[in-house]
Amino acid sequence: MTLLPITAPASLPDLHHLDPEADDRALTTHHAVATAAGDTYVLAALRRYRGHAGHQMITRYAPDGTPTATAVFGQAPPGATPTAIPEGDGPTLAVLPDGTLAISSKPGSTHLLTPDLDHVLVSWPMPWGRDKQHDPGHDPFAASITVTPAGRLLCMTSEYKLSHWAGAHPNIVALSEPATTLTPGRKPELRAIATLDARADRQSDTDAHPHVRHGDAPVLRANRPTPSLTEALSELTGTSGSLYGYLDSTMTRPAALGDDLFVVPVFGKIYRSSNRGQQFSFALLDDHGTLRGRLGGLHLREDSPFTRFDFTVVADPHRARAFHLNRYGLYAWSADGELRARMSTADKPFKPLVHFTLLECTPAGELLLAHRKQHLLLRIPVPQDLDGLAPAVEAALKAYGRERTALKKQYTPVNWLWTDNTAPVYHL
Repeated sequence: MTLLPITAPASLPDLHHLDPEADDRALTTHHAVATAAGDTYVLAALRRYRGHAGHQMITRYAPDGTPTATAVFGQAPPGATPTAIPEGDGPTLAVLPDGTLAISSKPGSTHLLTPDLDHVLVSWPMPWGRDKQHDPGHDPFAASITVTPAGRLLCMTSEYKLSHWAGAHPNIVALSEPATTLTPGRKPELRAIATLDARADRQSDTDAHPHVRHGDAPVLRANRPTPSLTEALSELTGTSGSLYGYLDSTMTRPAALGDDLFVVPVFGKIYRSSNRGQQFSFALLDDHGTLRGRLGGLHLREDSPFTRFDFTVVADPHRARAFHLNRYGLYAWSADGELRARMSTADKPFKPLVHFTLLECTPAGELLLAHRKQHLLLRIPVPQDLDGLAPAVEAALKAYGRERTALKKQYTPVNWLWTDNTAPVYHL
């Protein structure tokens, strides 16, 4: 187990007039990824108070946990030029095969950064609104990117004018071919393998994205993979026509179980009342878009991700296994969808898991979990045999307090804000 603080540059509170002792200051960890060499990138946002426009940060850590660089963007310092990367919705990171760092956010904006975080190489923005064809800056790529072992890009992309949705909506699972990576001078063609919602009659020619294709043409109106995930999952679960089925469902970032097998989290319509017990599926798709089943063993109510809206699934494509954490437990599956481990948060050894968010699985097979209040990143090595995962998690949680105490002596955080004054800071 390794524990590292999710740090903010020591200069940031003074530069942006943030009070470190303010109780309403909010730090949110969005995502983290690791390289094969053991470096870790963490994407977080620091706000003056909840709901306020904030400052997003990407910090790179050496394998020993030492911060080596931080990029700050989102809200520009007073009197400075506008930031090169506007704040996005649900941003995630991906390390491309050549080491370039990609940050993507909904509805479909992607930005490439140098590995050292000192420079933005290129930006492909996508606005939410319907009048995007009049925006000269409209040039989308993907709302999320995951890199498979062979270097394929597994992407989630958005579309305009779907059903009754206003603005853009994540709707397409798409895949690049091996050896065709994303560079500042080239966006690779993405082959659509699945569509969430096929109700696209309102679309016009201006709503097509040339790089997202089905067959010989861009995805548009009826030119898309069929059946849709909504239709396929409704048939699989016997919920067609049900009020609590998959109509008006949503999907989150796909995860790669390998080069040709993926997990796509799909959850039913969210209502204002309690949604616990509502339909959800962690769908298994191959690289032709065929539905191969679901990650099994979950109860719609007892294991519901709706309680805290935890719909993230992460996967280890090198060892073909998937993981999910929500309010009720931590779960692990093999590539055939069999539930191999379940650690219930009702059990004393695993109760601390309720304070963590599952972010990613590293190339070395470690789970990355972020503590939501104490802002620490916990790395848990996953044993080769998933039957040993529960003891490994229990041991990591027991050691957490001891390592946290050591870090507090080193960093002396205020209100769990960990600051660092050693790594270079780049305001993008």
